[in-house]
Amino acid sequence: MPTQENRLDLAVQRVRHPLKFRLLQVKKVQPLTPHLIRVTLTGEDLHDFVSASFDDHIKVFFPEPGADKPVLPQAGPEGPVFPEGRRPVARDFTPRRFDREARELDIEFAMHDAGPAATWAAEAQAGQYLGIGGPRGSLVIPTAFDWHLLIGDDTALPAIARRLEELPAGKRVAAVIEVADPSARIEFKTKAELHLVWRYRSEGGTRGEALLQAVRATHLPQDGEGYVWAAGESATIRAVRYYLCTERGVDKSRIRAASYWKQGAVAVHETLDD
Repeated sequence: MPTQENRLDLAVQRVRHPLKFRLLQVKKVQPLTPHLIRVTLTGEDLHDFVSASFDDHIKVFFPEPGADKPVLPQAGPEGPVFPEGRRPVARDFTPRRFDREARELDIEFAMHDAGPAATWAAEAQAGQYLGIGGPRGSLVIPTAFDWHLLIGDDTALPAIARRLEELPAGKRVAAVIEVADPSARIEFKTKAELHLVWRYRSEGGTRGEALLQAVRATHLPQDGEGYVWAAGESATIRAVRYYLCTERGVDKSRIRAASYWKQGAVAVHETLDD
């Protein structure tokens, strides 16, 4: 990669938001593929909701079995405080789309396991309740970079789709994505010049192997300033980051790598760095 320039318009910024918890209702449920379900949430609690980055994540709280509404915490000085120590099932999600005027928030469920989130989404109906918390902050990655590389699996599709929609016309972007099979592909809307690579686990190999191979085969422009964003299974994305930084010369300040889930673990969402 070319030497990194010190351009003010390329400064990645962290923005903090007040921690708030909101009770919302399902307005619409829309299967996008056999592997991805979009749920539109609504409610007046969204009047001051903020999501400044495609990379944001919110905590979604699910009702206990037999309950109508989820147990929501209060924001305490040391973090969330749950009544009587009750902790509902919660998972992290990307705010896929937010319409302040309509008070609508879209989140998308990757149906890649039989966990509580996927189980709830498979049976979700209009009128049901969910709770959300956050986002507590945003990592705002400028669109001014000369080129962008987006890498991920099924769980990263909402963030990748949102990023592609916000990139300006003519911007160079490549997206390398691993999903279960061709039926898991979605259509992206973008004004950018998109080079799209799909890889499928159905073609064989271990999970993440196809993604890493595709990244190894990806061309990185040698002109201009670029930024790499990668998210998905922890071990896979860690390997992707290591490869790009050690073998392809990507500066560590020019890559954002996040674990959206971890094989054999639950409720994992973390930044991957040294």
